[in-house]
Amino acid sequence: MTLFALIIALLIEQIRPIPVDRWVIQPLRSLSGSLLERFGDGQGGHRCLLWVGVVVLGTLLTAVLHYLLWELHPVFAFAFNVVVLLLAMGFRHENRFFSEIHLALRMGELDRARALLADWRGRDCGGADASEVARLAIEQALLTTHRSLFGVAFWFVILPGPSGAMMYRLARFFVDEWARGAQGESDDSGRFARRGFELIDWLPARLTAASFSVVGDFEGAIYCWRTQAVLWPDKSSAILLASGAGALGVRLGMPVHESGGIVDRPELGQGDEASADYMQSTVGLIWRALLVCLFLLVLVGLAGWVGG
Repeated sequence: MTLFALIIALLIEQIRPIPVDRWVIQPLRSLSGSLLERFGDGQGGHRCLLWVGVVVLGTLLTAVLHYLLWELHPVFAFAFNVVVLLLAMGFRHENRFFSEIHLALRMGELDRARALLADWRGRDCGGADASEVARLAIEQALLTTHRSLFGVAFWFVILPGPSGAMMYRLARFFVDEWARGAQGESDDSGRFARRGFELIDWLPARLTAASFSVVGDFEGAIYCWRTQAVLWPDKSSAILLASGAGALGVRLGMPVHESGGIVDRPELGQGDEASADYMQSTVGLIWRALLVCLFLLVLVGLAGWVGG
């Protein structure tokens, strides 16, 4: 049932993706805002308690509801799994940005590519050339694919029903809302949300990085993972980017234009400068990694069936 639910959710997303902002982000913003107004004054301590309450209770309620639906009929539980996965993933939503940026660069529409990238990342990148836009787009694709697909799928498999997928999505929501930008870095609740998500994402991030290594340049990915990831403050992101860059044979990281200035960043990966061609290679890397993960899930399911 786990494998079928994942496959069906992925197929539905590719055919008719749900509007993530309307059905996921805005309701969660309204819920968190209402809870803060009712039970707290928005201070860091209250916000940390809100994180714990929403993530833990959301996970437990999802597990209980799945159990009740299973007792009613397994078909209802299966449908519930698919619905929660659709709400938790948003893979097609992220992929749409990447595809449009890729097309804009192919057509020589650099200004349009910059605008799309700024909307996707939430940060202005005026002054970036085509190679920098491709580099940032590849980085964003590697990170968001993990967080909107691989991380969700991992916890969906580990915890009962779709409770793991719900836990991961809620934790990701709070880190996106509270820990983004300089203000989030210095805010207690932003740091708490980031640490909570890093704890939840510790193993999934490493498994995704390993899958990038297996389906790409293995030696290059492992070398970059071991020698370059330690240079970045965000270890989970660094592992994903370093392994992905090494697997692709492209250079990521490095200084970038952001919000009217230059942000200095260490270099990740090795090989050529990023380009639209490497964006196409990134798509192939992601889909190969997904197929490997699904194949492993099939093997686990068969082993359980034979053992039972």
